Amino acid sequence: MTDRARRKQIVAEYKQNPPTAGVYRIVNTQTGRSLVGTTSNLESIHKKLSFARKTNSSSALDLRLKEDFKRYGADAFEVEVLEELDVRREMTNAEIREELDVLEALCREQIDPDLLY
Repeated sequence: MTDRARRKQIVAEYKQNPPTAGVYRIVNTQTGRSLVGTTSNLESIHKKLSFARKTNSSSALDLRLKEDFKRYGADAFEVEVLEELDVRREMTNAEIREELDVLEALCREQIDPDLLY
């Protein structure tokens, strides 16, 4: 298969199965503190934590987690998906970002602010 054909195949697969956007939190199971964020690709957050565990390095994670990562280790952290966004084909990136911001604000209201990074 040529590079051009392979590229077309990858693009077609991506369009058929776009990544899931949503709100997540990374929870420190030792302290109960959590980092809430949004992404257009929830799977990437799971992969970042997996990479951090494999390399025993917090470099792939948000800098706010660095000190607790050093103190408690990678196994102290878990990813939870709080909300998934139903992304429609006609939505622009700006509309997706706006929807994610609203969902994140709603999720933050349900979490004790003292337990957020």
